[in-house]
Amino acid sequence: MSLLGLDIGTSGCKATIVDYEGAVLGQAHREYHLINPGPGLEELDPETVWKSVKAVISESISRCSSDPVVAVSVSSFGEAAIPVGNDGRVLHNAIIYIDKRGQEEAEFLSSALGDEKIQAITGVPAHSMFSISKIMWIKKHLPETYKQTWKFMAFADFILFRLGADPHMDYSLGGRTQAFDIINKEWSSDILNCADVKTEIFGTPVQSGTVVGSISKKITSELGLPTNTRLVAGGHDQPCAALGAGVIRSDLAVDGLGSTECITPAFNRPVISTKTAESSFACVPHVVRDMYVTYAFTFTSGSVLKWYRDYFGKLHSNSSNQSYGNLIDAAAKTPSNIFILPHFAGAATPYMDTGSRGAIVGLTINTKPEEILRAILEGITYEIMVNVERLDDAGIRVNELRAVGGLSKSDTFLQIKADIMGREVSTLEISEAGTLGVAILAGTAAGIYGSTEEAVNHLVKKKNVFYPDENMNSIYKEKFQTYKKIYPSVRPIF
Repeated sequence: MSLLGLDIGTSGCKATIVDYEGAVLGQAHREYHLINPGPGLEELDPETVWKSVKAVISESISRCSSDPVVAVSVSSFGEAAIPVGNDGRVLHNAIIYIDKRGQEEAEFLSSALGDEKIQAITGVPAHSMFSISKIMWIKKHLPETYKQTWKFMAFADFILFRLGADPHMDYSLGGRTQAFDIINKEWSSDILNCADVKTEIFGTPVQSGTVVGSISKKITSELGLPTNTRLVAGGHDQPCAALGAGVIRSDLAVDGLGSTECITPAFNRPVISTKTAESSFACVPHVVRDMYVTYAFTFTSGSVLKWYRDYFGKLHSNSSNQSYGNLIDAAAKTPSNIFILPHFAGAATPYMDTGSRGAIVGLTINTKPEEILRAILEGITYEIMVNVERLDDAGIRVNELRAVGGLSKSDTFLQIKADIMGREVSTLEISEAGTLGVAILAGTAAGIYGSTEEAVNHLVKKKNVFYPDENMNSIYKEKFQTYKKIYPSVRPIF
């Protein structure tokens, strides 16, 4: 018997089948592409995603046919809203979070209700990235589409709906619509009345891990899933990854180390304050009952290392395509006197400044490539440390980081991270935290595990732990004070 976890991203989807011990039995992945109908416009075709999901389910099942799936759960990126007719047809491509549409609508909500009230209700400030602004734009500019819309769905609940689930949206994805009351766990009449959008346009709000239906007969015959397979509400990809990393108590956070970096800490009560608002920290329901999370993130992390590799990698070898691990190991072995501001695609939290640009400070005639490489590793860590310091100031303490993603494979980098941040950094035996998180939700709903806590204790195990070196941490504390002066100093230049 096994569990199926699906993860829906903006550029591809993944299916992972695991047994009750967390061992991967089958896995498949498909890529797809965003649609750009004009400057600043970004859409994703839900039908293309659905076809890709069916393909990865079939492929992963074919690899472990002797272990029938008992439950399915899904994680996905947030904010996108899919207009679905009452016959289940998709009426328009999903307008995703980076699309510029909805700016006027977000400004209207901000003016009408005030940012403080919006954040107190929804946990997020008024912004065009969220679903409600896109829905308001559709109502104004595509009135026939809006008129025919039965439900607006996020990608996770859309996929479950296509598999046979009742219309729903879990609390964590509801928190990315800016139409959801995160305290009372219901659609906000204040927000929706102001937006002139009916509550019924969304599915029923449910706790992640709730059984929302069983596989449809059509899908059973098409994909080979058993007829009694349970469909379980999943959630937003970041809190699902947090669950898969064992982040079920305060003071812990998962640290997703990919092209970007996102730290997702959990806490036992909603934290909404002037300080969280000043740093653009959201407050979103966790996929764990009665807990919340926030997101502290950068727009560029591993992508800065990729930039260096692609353009300067030959300085270290005959190939510009060497592995990141080898490149990191080629960095200087001692702290650099150079500082790199890694705003190569703007600044995310706490600044949310898309106009900021990267900078290299402290070059001399004797600067060597390995010193710049070390400065990159330090710079991307300093930037996330700015966020951790702001989180601490807002009352959200992070004492331990669970590292997942591509850069978590480098012991060298994780030791540098521990030394700079003065915190324990650990890796996990099962590194696919996202799909493990939805497998935990599915397995708990199916009764395989007695509780989320039991599942985490059973499945989430540390692999390696990196402790900060006191001497190195002392050096980095001083350098960090210098780093924090760079952004306000160079920003006026651009």
